[in-house]
Amino acid sequence: MIARLMRAVGTNPGGPVRETWRPPETVPLLPEIPRGDRKYPGVSYPLISLGRSYPLGGRRQFTVREVQAMAKPAVVFGGPSPEHDISVLTGLQAARLLAEAGADPAVLYWSKTGGWYLVAADGEADDYAAGVPPKARELRFEARPQAGWFLKRRRLEVDTVLVCCHGGPGEDGTLQGAMDLAGIRYSGPDAAGSNLLMDKLTFGALMAASGFPCLPRVPVGTGGPPDFPPPYIVKPRFGGSSIGIEVVSDYETAVALLGSSPHLDRGAVIEPYLEGGRDLNVAVRTYPQLELSAIEAPVSEQFYDYREKYLSGGGIEGSARELPASLPGEVEERLRSMARRVTELTGIRSMARIDFLERDGELWINEVNTIPGSLSLYLWVDPPISRRQLVVDLVAELEAAAPRRFSVAGADGTALRGAAAISKKLG
Repeated sequence: MIARLMRAVGTNPGGPVRETWRPPETVPLLPEIPRGDRKYPGVSYPLISLGRSYPLGGRRQFTVREVQAMAKPAVVFGGPSPEHDISVLTGLQAARLLAEAGADPAVLYWSKTGGWYLVAADGEADDYAAGVPPKARELRFEARPQAGWFLKRRRLEVDTVLVCCHGGPGEDGTLQGAMDLAGIRYSGPDAAGSNLLMDKLTFGALMAASGFPCLPRVPVGTGGPPDFPPPYIVKPRFGGSSIGIEVVSDYETAVALLGSSPHLDRGAVIEPYLEGGRDLNVAVRTYPQLELSAIEAPVSEQFYDYREKYLSGGGIEGSARELPASLPGEVEERLRSMARRVTELTGIRSMARIDFLERDGELWINEVNTIPGSLSLYLWVDPPISRRQLVVDLVAELEAAAPRRFSVAGADGTALRGAAAISKKLG
């Protein structure tokens, strides 16, 4: 099929891609788009817009062959995290979309026990319900230059990674640091940015110090009760997807949760429970340019918890929401302005979701989800961008990026050659 399509547009399937004129319109990626143009009348061929400027006033268009010519991407999902199962769902969606686009991704599953496996791109959620899916091939990961994933002795030719891990070491900078050491380009923030945006206490302090409106947020179990009245909302200091979040009526209950909830083993934060408030979320992407999605208003009973996000309506895409949210123009513009500023300040990269709280037109920054469920692909209804287009753009952004380079400038041995004996340093 691909060879026939490439012959139709004058491309040699076995050779280099010819740079030729493309229709100037922006065309969403679809399996087959019947259309004609002045050079190839009546030809049907799939196109992908990557948002780049083109001399004829349109946007650079990529054929399936050109997508295949990109460096082989990988999709990584799973991991030892409470959000493991949701990550599987996100990763399978991304892998399926890239495969349909012709990218032939390497699909890498990170098990709950920490093992790595090469799996099929056309898997289903039920394949992972009991753990490692059938026919998975065991891999090993090495965090050293020119390394990464190995199938026995053979290194997988993976140069770019679309990270679909939620929570835990796949989102908090641990995996990102390992890929930095291996010289692998990956989606999402770098290791430092990932850790900052996962740490609710540090992120809240940065937002407050930078002049953003946010609710007071303090650690639980240090310094006594907060100086704001109950009820309180208690959250894991590190975590996402509303897992482990509780509304409590007194500080003593919040402290007790530290010893009883497995989701608070790395600490917890406490903030005022905003009675009568609601969540407002917007997705942001940084390629081909900084762009914001439609704003959603999730429908929840008390707060937008894990059950309402992922276990009702068949998953996050089917959970109850108002999309686009009905907002006064001034409130929407204020939210979008804050989202752009947060993106620039914190180093958000690729695709993220920025969550706000709103009551009576007043807005507060809540948190940033650097790898949101389903990559927030469902939020791009205004402007309308297809899900396949969005994931191809994520890979294209990685194509233009450079892996992290570590500097040894100044480490020239001078301090070692002039050093006293170690025994003298020890007294």
